[in-house]
Amino acid sequence: MTHMKRFVPGPFVICLFLAVWMLNGCATPPQTAPTPVVSKEHRAEVARFHVGETVSIMFSGTPDQIPPHEEIIKEDGDITLSLIGSVHAVGKTAGELQSEIHDAYVPKYFVRLTVTVKPGDLVYYVRGEVKGAGRQLYVGETTVTKAIASAGDFTDFANHGNVTLIRANGQRIKVDCDEAQQDASKDPHIYPGDQIVVARKIW
Repeated sequence: MTHMKRFVPGPFVICLFLAVWMLNGCATPPQTAPTPVVSKEHRAEVARFHVGETVSIMFSGTPDQIPPHEEIIKEDGDITLSLIGSVHAVGKTAGELQSEIHDAYVPKYFVRLTVTVKPGDLVYYVRGEVKGAGRQLYVGETTVTKAIASAGDFTDFANHGNVTLIRANGQRIKVDCDEAQQDASKDPHIYPGDQIVVARKIW
């Protein structure tokens, strides 16, 4: 009678099995990186001055104290300072505007001067057929439909399909809010200085 030999794994097979088991057991599962709340492009946009924003400017380092200056950026994108006149603020960061103001004063008017520029409240505007029309504080990423909801929502006379988004640079974008509610790609983001105008129904 033929007897079947019992298979006994050799040392090499055992070591190979243990190595594979340890690798699989100790491997760290891949982690999914968290999705950023605000894109880089959005952050860069928010960091730059827009029409309608308030700019606060402090001066120091001169023998005679210069009073601070606070001004809302005008429609042409400028602010007006004593001695140097108009300075274009729109599109600049606080640091860029700070350097430009400093260089306009030094050395023409002052030997030494420290300029500190800070943005005021970030705001946008909702006008027309909404219940709470007016200036709205920009507190983070938002869209046209969300901004209208924050302004009290539409009045009974609002034309949901005829909303205009006016960018700080004058660009106009037509928005159909009924479509935007169904398709997020048709709901533009809002940035400080933007204006939303909701038209009235034509009966």
